[in-house]
Amino acid sequence: MAEVTVAWVFPGQGAQEVGMGADVRDGFDSARAVFDAGDQAAGFALSRVVLDGPDEELTRTVNAQPGLLMVELALFAAAREVAGPDLPLPAFVAGHSLGEYAALVAAGVCDIATAIALAHRRGELMQQASDRNPGTMAAVIGLDDDQVAEVCRQTEVSVANLNCPGQVAIAGSVPGVAAARRLAREHGAKLAIPLDVSGAFHSPLMEPAVAGMREAVAAARLGAPRVPLVANTTATVLSSADEVRDELVAQVTGCVRWAQTVRLMVEAGVDTFIEFGPGTVLAGLASRIAPQTRTITVSDAASVRDLAGALGAAGDRG
Repeated sequence: MAEVTVAWVFPGQGAQEVGMGADVRDGFDSARAVFDAGDQAAGFALSRVVLDGPDEELTRTVNAQPGLLMVELALFAAAREVAGPDLPLPAFVAGHSLGEYAALVAAGVCDIATAIALAHRRGELMQQASDRNPGTMAAVIGLDDDQVAEVCRQTEVSVANLNCPGQVAIAGSVPGVAAARRLAREHGAKLAIPLDVSGAFHSPLMEPAVAGMREAVAAARLGAPRVPLVANTTATVLSSADEVRDELVAQVTGCVRWAQTVRLMVEAGVDTFIEFGPGTVLAGLASRIAPQTRTITVSDAASVRDLAGALGAAGDRG
């Protein structure tokens, strides 16, 4: 089997669904321990909301963020339990938006309880900011980054996520995003579709959340990354706890530069991405950004059990 160079990656808010992680929690002791830690860190029965809903309760930002993070970390823990030394150590770790908090744990920056407590506080602060500054988001498909940036400039909204070539998320006021969607279509966008979110994340409308987030990360016990951790807002490698703290604050209002993040890892030799979390969003983006790479998704109990075989197949293709 040829050697593979791996990155561990974790998706962001939007991947959640009621019942996610149930089979992993029930099938692996390590995953159940993460669920228990999540309930304790959040200070309420977060696992009940994740497993039983209802959907309108789970999709509230204050629940969706720590809930999704808990499931990602449960999948990650189960994968490590099953694969053991056969799980290749990563050359890099990274997470998209909320997923960056799972990447903190994977990089050894903090423990599970700290990450979930921070994600819960982030969700509270962002929900409060959304209530204060109502806004929304949309996905623009089929324009390049510069074209979307010009649309945003003309409509006073922001580029929120640079996901992959031809796919950009924008954020701003409700009328601003509506105007941007119309203008994007006039400029030739294939699609400009609203996203089902409760606020204008990764935009200046989240500014009311910044002070509280700065206070939360200052109080959290964070260490330097033990493996290279690529930051959302700069697509550069973080090397100290202070850099991590700055990133977590900047990320609240800053753009997620995911395409640039993936390119940095690929240019450094990564040929295989392992995505830990519900769905296959990041695997799909990787195939668009760097089609020569391989992707493995760990999204449920079955894929945890199949991980060793998937890794072997990736090595054989190498």
